[in-house]
Amino acid sequence: MARVYTLANQKGGVGKTTTAINLGAYLAYYGQKVLLVDLDPQANATSCLKIDKQAVKNGTYEALIGSGSAAGYILHNPRLKLSLLPASPALAGGEVELVNELARESRLRRALEPVLGRYDYILIDCPPSLGLLTLNGLVAGRNGVIIPVQCEYLSLEGLGQLTNTIDRVRQALYPELSLRGVVLTMYDGRTNLANDVVKEVRRYFGEKVFNTLVPRSVRLAEAPSYGQPISVYAPSSGGAHAYAALAQEVLAGDGMPIPALDMQS
Repeated sequence: MARVYTLANQKGGVGKTTTAINLGAYLAYYGQKVLLVDLDPQANATSCLKIDKQAVKNGTYEALIGSGSAAGYILHNPRLKLSLLPASPALAGGEVELVNELARESRLRRALEPVLGRYDYILIDCPPSLGLLTLNGLVAGRNGVIIPVQCEYLSLEGLGQLTNTIDRVRQALYPELSLRGVVLTMYDGRTNLANDVVKEVRRYFGEKVFNTLVPRSVRLAEAPSYGQPISVYAPSSGGAHAYAALAQEVLAGDGMPIPALDMQS
């Protein structure tokens, strides 16, 4: 059964979607069957994989409101060996429509149940908010939450709020919810601030912080405009090597073997 991880941070611009796409791409590169779930009304994960969000007829929104099965809405990219449950702007209305529904926080969890046996990993890319869509993502995260944190001071301020939300979800909705790990992104080792943020996050979260530091990278910023993950767009870049290392960390932490593949150099 798939390991389901939710990528969440209510602060925008921290590399959440970038991490979801590139971690997913490298997990697929290492032979895992991966499904990326775009739970953000901005549909950035969908657009970054070269899918026109305006043309999406069925996706996360329809799966949430129960108008059909998520299994029938999944798109597969054979080149990347990566599957996607796409989002469209209609998802913005889903949060309002779900307010009066029973068990509204567990709609996504139930929608994904029929496909759990098809994948090794399911990564859920949440919107940059702590609303009902993100709550659905957290409750669906059977194996934990991955928090991308930008190596800047303001990113630290929102961490407490997010961890409090995770605690409340654990107490009220899903006692098994756990923190899988914190990913430090947009790291620039030339600045004292970035190194101070790394130290502070590691002091607070300890072993829950992944060893991999994702660098600030022009190539990572460019890749979405070409509809490609960094593994395809710039496989020799520092960003590519960082996400390959992160995927290895995730696999190792899950007790999964890492095939002896020749990484791009």
